[in-house]
Amino acid sequence: MSMLRIGHGYDAHRLVPGRRMILGGVDVPHHLGLDGHSDADVLTHAVMDALLGALSLGDIGLHFPPGDAAFAGADSIKLLQKVVGMIKEQGFSLCNLDATIIAQKPKLAGHIPKMRENLAAAIGVPVGLCSVKATTEEGMGFTGREEGVAAHCVLLLAKENRENKRPV
Repeated sequence: MSMLRIGHGYDAHRLVPGRRMILGGVDVPHHLGLDGHSDADVLTHAVMDALLGALSLGDIGLHFPPGDAAFAGADSIKLLQKVVGMIKEQGFSLCNLDATIIAQKPKLAGHIPKMRENLAAAIGVPVGLCSVKATTEEGMGFTGREEGVAAHCVLLLAKENRENKRPV
């Protein structure tokens, strides 16, 4: 097995009335929220899928099935912590991640520092290893029409040296 592994994750959820908009564990004030079985946190879901994909461990639907009542309304940051446990069991740790949220509204810049802190804390790494950005699609596509929000994440994992817990 290679000592370095790259992962990519993507998630999207529909915007609907009567739900909260949770992104990176942050409750973002907005008149619409994200529809889903869990808290529908597209950012955290993209990070989880990238982690799982880097080690060929499937996707979040495999580990946290959307039809399973145990995950109804689940806090995605807590699910991320479980995924991190799986990654650590395989002897890997995060080198860095870079994520992008795609949403026409609301503006997210003021919430990004807390999103980065939440992700870093859940993964157990310094916040400087977690980059989060937001962009619009200039009114194009489902995110531009404010029908939903999407997120992408790419990341790098390294095999840990078991003696000193540092990537080799």
